[in-house]
Amino acid sequence: MSDRDPQPVERQLPTDEARDLLALVRDIARREIAPQAAEEEDAGRFPREVFTLLSESGLLGLPYAAEHGGGDQPYEVYLQVLEELAAARLTVGLGVSVHTLASYALAAYGAKQQQVEHLPTMLGGGLLGAYCLSEPSSGSDAASLRTRAVRDGDDWVIDGTKAWITHGGIADFYTVMARTGEDGPRGITAFLVPGDAPGLSGAAPEKKMGMKGSPTAQVHFDGVRVPDERRIGEEGQGFAIALAALDSGRLGIAACAIGLAQAALDEAVGYATQRRQFGRPVADFQGLRFMLADMATQIEAGRALYLAAARLRDAGRPFAKQAAMAKLHCTDTAMKVTTDAVQILGGYGYTADFPAERYMREAKVLQIVEGTNQIQRMVIARHVAGPEGR
Repeated sequence: MSDRDPQPVERQLPTDEARDLLALVRDIARREIAPQAAEEEDAGRFPREVFTLLSESGLLGLPYAAEHGGGDQPYEVYLQVLEELAAARLTVGLGVSVHTLASYALAAYGAKQQQVEHLPTMLGGGLLGAYCLSEPSSGSDAASLRTRAVRDGDDWVIDGTKAWITHGGIADFYTVMARTGEDGPRGITAFLVPGDAPGLSGAAPEKKMGMKGSPTAQVHFDGVRVPDERRIGEEGQGFAIALAALDSGRLGIAACAIGLAQAALDEAVGYATQRRQFGRPVADFQGLRFMLADMATQIEAGRALYLAAARLRDAGRPFAKQAAMAKLHCTDTAMKVTTDAVQILGGYGYTADFPAERYMREAKVLQIVEGTNQIQRMVIARHVAGPEGR
């Protein structure tokens, strides 16, 4: 790792409170997250104590209402917090994004009494959430999900298996999409399921090429009984809730991608300015200088794109197209920038002694989660050219 300290990102923040918040996040990232990141990722260790600290610091509910334990921050600010966390360790940044995604259904569609009862502990009580939409046979085609919830008096009984669940098996609550009616999107309903519900279990975590510290696992529902007061929204509204959550969640992935790319650029710049060949720093050679320039430009473009989408969201305007564009561009940028960082470090970049190879492995998953980048292109094309088969 380079001895050169990276320069903080120059940010345009709307308030002094936001500036103080980002300073707090940078301090936590520097002291509590980054120093252990490489060792813990290599060991596959999930940093639950970091999430406890983030909850105690008010950082797990930033975009939600203060009356329910949130931070009342606009998405424009929340996403920049995610970027800083992801730059320190993607497992943490992505984990906060997933927790925010899991809290969205109740915060946006829950009844007032549900929000009063559950949101304060979800947002500021040390709990950690998971979002359950994908299944072994339904990923991109999420509306074909098979997990079923059957009404039994005042309860629902859930049976089925969810797949690729971040925090699967360790979450304190799960936002679960289950089929309660007909096939297709109109037969799906959302539920808030406690992590300790009888019949709920997590499988062994998947063995992944990156983000080894973030558990990704199947979650099994074997006769899990959930009272009707834990149903979120109306029966049959679950798929619409899921898609609305993903529009916001994709912005979280975009911000995490830019944080990871920024970390890779900082590492590459630090190495290139210190490493000497032919009597001078390798950063003096035009081939590498142009690579660094392109990396920096793509990162700035991605940051501007996700912030523009966030400001639309904060203004209450449609932002689904821009969210898909941000997710597409930022995650593709992360893959390209991290790959170039490995190249700039040469042989050292291919070793685990430097973080560049870890960044490259981690970047790949961002092009897949919360809608593959091929799905993002389909979403964008529909906004630009209309639906297929007209």
